[in-house]
Amino acid sequence: MTDNRLLMIVEDDDAFAKTLKRSFERRGYTVLIADSQEMVVQLLADHDPGYAVVDLKLGGQSGLVCVQALHAHDPDMLIVVLTGFASIATAVEAIKLGATNYLAKPSNSDDIEAAFARSGGDTAIPLAPRPTSIKTLEWEHIHEALKDSEFNISEAARRLGMHRRTLARKLAKRQIG
Repeated sequence: MTDNRLLMIVEDDDAFAKTLKRSFERRGYTVLIADSQEMVVQLLADHDPGYAVVDLKLGGQSGLVCVQALHAHDPDMLIVVLTGFASIATAVEAIKLGATNYLAKPSNSDDIEAAFARSGGDTAIPLAPRPTSIKTLEWEHIHEALKDSEFNISEAARRLGMHRRTLARKLAKRQIG
């Protein structure tokens, strides 16, 4: 891994990206901003970041393709995925594709920097016998359908057998960040 403090932020929300950029620059990072997978590839041609923060949902794209590209560029890069659509399915896929951590929004630069520091696993974490509720199962099923339909709400609603507006209302109620 490069020992530099070059950070790439992959975020399509311009205001949030600029806020994160300023915060990390105050912490001594040099920051690059990309808003799509294409821009990530362009920036990687000229730069070698040691850190990356990737939004899971980039407009009509999945941020997971960016995680995959960043990890392919440098397997030692510390990559944190941020999402307002947290689910077990997307967390597992993000880690499989090379992310070192996965955070639900709202998260700030303190949370992200702490996630960079916790890039290894913790075998001492307590295992809590907590049964999954019906609401949690429904939420995970919805997010699995969203992921499979590349975050297309109309297609996910069709796969779930519900009206698109019903799905949109459910997402609006549970969206974090």
